Amino acid sequence: MNSKVMVMDHPLIQHKIGIIRRQETSSKEFREIIGEIAMLMSYEACRDLPLEDVDITTPVAKATVKQIKGKKSAIVPILRAGLGMVEGMLAIMPAAKVGHIGLYRDPETLEPVEYYCKLPADIEIRDVFVTDPMLATGGSASAAITLLKKHGAKKIHFMCIIGAPEGLKKLAEDHPDVDIYIGALDDHLNDHGYIVPGLGDAGDRIFGTK
Repeated sequence: MNSKVMVMDHPLIQHKIGIIRRQETSSKEFREIIGEIAMLMSYEACRDLPLEDVDITTPVAKATVKQIKGKKSAIVPILRAGLGMVEGMLAIMPAAKVGHIGLYRDPETLEPVEYYCKLPADIEIRDVFVTDPMLATGGSASAAITLLKKHGAKKIHFMCIIGAPEGLKKLAEDHPDVDIYIGALDDHLNDHGYIVPGLGDAGDRIFGTK
């Protein structure tokens, strides 16, 4: 099974990504726009959710309408930068539960190190949306999804705002059953593992740290 990879081409998403790339964009504006992009991407990522018919009564007559078919969702940000996408996604999926996975990238090996994991108890029956603004080497995303699978998650989607070809390749190879949604696919990684042209460190820019 091959991953479904969707690189967003919506003009609003591309416009907003252009703003957060700029080094002069403030942390406040950066945070707000990250949330807006996540909301717009969620709209696209939910496109394939199954529907079912239900009978209702309108103020005028009885009718058959559509509703999402018995699916429960979970949003699982990879700490800390992934938190910046949660609020925007909850605007589209307000009933979703939120879990958290804490990973950091070792600066020497660039390998992910786990330090926290808290997930909904019924994660195995939920559509899980893993969030991280940046898909660089793919190590953290792959490790987070491996951890989710160990906890029983079966239907997993990965959402990032900017990705590198190297990270996309690793994630698709490690987890061919996971759908991947990317706001923009950039050129390459530099020697420090940063996406080029990218936008710098998303966590630092969201939270105003260095």
